[in-house]
Amino acid sequence: MRIKRFILILILLIISLTLLAPFTQVQAVNTSVPEVDFPIYSQGAVLMDSSTGKILYGKNENDKLYPASTTKILTAIIAIENYNLTDKVTANNSAIMAIPLGYSNAAIQPGEALTVQELLELFLIHSANEVGYIFAEDISGSINSFANLMNKKATEIGCKNTHFTNPSGIHNVEHYSTAYDMALIAQYCMKNSTFRNIVSMTSCTIEPTDKYEKRYFKNTNDLLDSKSKYYYANAIGIKTGFTTQAKNCLIAASKKDNMELITVALGAEATTDGRSGRYVDTINLFNYGFDNYKIEKINTANTEVQNLIIENATKETKNLPLVLKNDISALVPTNIDIANLNYNININNDISAPIAEGDVLGKITYNIDGINYSSDLIAEHSVEKFNYYLLAMQIALSIIVLLVLLKLLFFRKKKKKKKKYYRNYDSIYKFK
Repeated sequence: MRIKRFILILILLIISLTLLAPFTQVQAVNTSVPEVDFPIYSQGAVLMDSSTGKILYGKNENDKLYPASTTKILTAIIAIENYNLTDKVTANNSAIMAIPLGYSNAAIQPGEALTVQELLELFLIHSANEVGYIFAEDISGSINSFANLMNKKATEIGCKNTHFTNPSGIHNVEHYSTAYDMALIAQYCMKNSTFRNIVSMTSCTIEPTDKYEKRYFKNTNDLLDSKSKYYYANAIGIKTGFTTQAKNCLIAASKKDNMELITVALGAEATTDGRSGRYVDTINLFNYGFDNYKIEKINTANTEVQNLIIENATKETKNLPLVLKNDISALVPTNIDIANLNYNININNDISAPIAEGDVLGKITYNIDGINYSSDLIAEHSVEKFNYYLLAMQIALSIIVLLVLLKLLFFRKKKKKKKKYYRNYDSIYKFK
């Protein structure tokens, strides 16, 4: 009878666990977002999340295309990393004369000395081509040597389909890149505060020198111009480009709340109604990104994630909560519930006392659309090591004390018996 009852209970338990399983498991997260439902007028285009490098949209993103003056962002970051902004660089005649007719310039004169800050502003805001050649000759000694430096830098950044022949984007059939590679370069450049500040400026003013009068130039990027029909309030840069062969190009960045996006539009045509394709594409892609993605905090620092029992610890400290060291924020589609996100916990091997508060004992990782977001797991409090030697000494001492007490007790009982015997003897003696 007992066996039958046991089997019945076991069957009921299995059925209950089966029914409950779907409600206790973490559900897979659907991270799909709506498809782009607008035309793209650029031959190659990319929408990238700046913080993670995740591509949110791409069109022919790995096709080799001519980047025109968007090339200048790589030259600029090399200059920023090689100079102090207050350094002065003198223009050589060869650098100025190397610029073909029809390309933009700032009328820099041979022998004219300008600060690096001034040159960068002329280069990135006005797109003055001679500045790239001035930097190239001063840094590397020649245009070819500087082009090699550019290609080396592009490779370090992660570009795989890029080859530059000059510092300014002047057309050359061997001077090419891709929308994806240019997005990588832009992402790298935007990590530099000097670069960020300059590309976000709406204009620049260069004070008179001994060679030329005062100069004022408006930024060629209409996204930054509040009077332009292409003005985009969240735009923070970056660089326009144009040659007949490259057509219209634009690398742009925009920030809204805590999310920053980068777009690249290469080889853009005009729209069917005559608008600028590079600006229309850029604005549409920015809106798509901000509408469909968000940066959200998915877990908070000091939140308990797991509890460990440290076997060699004292009784008071052996129960150890592991907590997040840092907040975890992630790029997530706006249509998902972050409560359902999957995560992995990895705990270090051979954890034992002593442990200090804040020691790193593991890591928690969320993987969302191939991007890992993680935080170290740290000890919430210190853990003291259990002292077995001291315990042994305490036990030994306790035993010794117990033996001494037992011996004393036994001795007292024996002495009392003797005294009783003598008393009895005396009483018998007196009676007689």
